Amino acid sequence: MNFSFFKYQGTGNDFILADNRNGELDHLSRAQIAKLCDRRFGVGADGLILLNRHADFDFEMKNYNSDGGECSMCGNGARTLVQFASDQGLKKNHYRFLGSDGPHEARFQTDRVAIKMADVMEITPTPVGTLLNTGSPHLVTRRKDVMNHDVVTEGRRLRNSPMFMPGGVNVNFIEAFDQQIFVRTYERGVEDETLSCGTGVIASALVSTEALGKSRMKVQTRGGLLEVEFDRKSEIQVVDIWLIGPAVRVFTGILPL
Repeated sequence: MNFSFFKYQGTGNDFILADNRNGELDHLSRAQIAKLCDRRFGVGADGLILLNRHADFDFEMKNYNSDGGECSMCGNGARTLVQFASDQGLKKNHYRFLGSDGPHEARFQTDRVAIKMADVMEITPTPVGTLLNTGSPHLVTRRKDVMNHDVVTEGRRLRNSPMFMPGGVNVNFIEAFDQQIFVRTYERGVEDETLSCGTGVIASALVSTEALGKSRMKVQTRGGLLEVEFDRKSEIQVVDIWLIGPAVRVFTGILPL
């Protein structure tokens, strides 16, 4: 069987995308997915995402980490999938799709893709940072000189801390500058730092301001600039969350499976 794929990236967070509306990729094994995502023996990516058919939505998003396991919601991945769906002929002004954490909306803003994410209903302080779920569980912790911080070593330690088991947690290190924040993220499932993480960017933005009402924040990652819009109802409740940024096709190809 030949596997036709498309490589997309959203601020350096890169994904293998495939059109699975006919269901022929439903039985990809964990080993096959991990090999496809391997940067030396496969295509190379932070994850694999399938465009699936759904009777009640424009499409369903099925996403996997680079280790081959199914993963929780991925904001940058969702943005690339919306661009991919449009490129595949599913052209709309407004999308409704189903992700691993429930329904989502999406729209285009000129050359950027905006995704509406799940509401956040709880923000919890811990001894090592602030914990919240933005579709995936995230820990946000502040660091000085974040660009020179050892994100992989400390991120791996916190990701595997007994405090966050059994599932573990994604870890975001943030630093404020020029009315923006810079964030670096260690992602579980990838088990490394990624150039950008959409749900991590959202978590970092929400932790960085306590102002009530509507806000819009620019967030710089190693892979590029994203924006987050949200409406804070209380210290722990945030609704109407949108992640906005570019989604770019890199190349296409065919591999035997």
